[in-house]
Amino acid sequence: MPYSVRFGDHFFSRNDGCAESRHVFLNGNGLPQRWKARRSFQIAELGFGTGLNFLETWRQWRQTRKEDQHLSFTSFEAYPLSAQSIKRAISVWPELSLLLNALLEHWPKLSKSPAAWALDRQTTLTIIKAEVLSGLSGWRGKADAWYLDGFSPSNNRDMWSADLMQEVYDHTNKGGSLATYTSAGWVRRNLLSAGFTVEKVPAHANKRHMLIGARN
Repeated sequence: MPYSVRFGDHFFSRNDGCAESRHVFLNGNGLPQRWKARRSFQIAELGFGTGLNFLETWRQWRQTRKEDQHLSFTSFEAYPLSAQSIKRAISVWPELSLLLNALLEHWPKLSKSPAAWALDRQTTLTIIKAEVLSGLSGWRGKADAWYLDGFSPSNNRDMWSADLMQEVYDHTNKGGSLATYTSAGWVRRNLLSAGFTVEKVPAHANKRHMLIGARN
């Protein structure tokens, strides 16, 4: 189970991280149903971590996309893991192995200069290596769906600050959505103050609640 010493938290659930990713981030944002009707779709994520959320999203995208559709996935990550650490973390899911190898082919090119990697003809991944608030404030894009996946709010408060949630809102298309595993009251209040509608819904496995939201 990969663990961050810096933030004192695990990178994903000990109760099947891949199932948690599907439940929280894909289902929480109404995916893949929402992208089926769109020619292009933009997902943005706070915290790339092991890449599990991206890889599971890419896997489902490949299964459901049409010929003329394109997915852009942008992730903000201040402390990227090594390729070896990512490979070790994801190796427990053999269904992701081919996609993992394709991702790791690009990993040595990661730098402080954002670069869009065409992982296949219909999928682009951009990783912005920066402190998340500065990285997001300088981003010119807007997301149709957000994965808010920082470490636990009690261990990494900066990832859930009011200023950052306002940047998330400002970088969300009208009708866009968000999902996060946390249900902390102060995070919910920050999201509401930013302008999102927010709802508490059942979480994954033995966790009771998570949050979903939308920009109307």
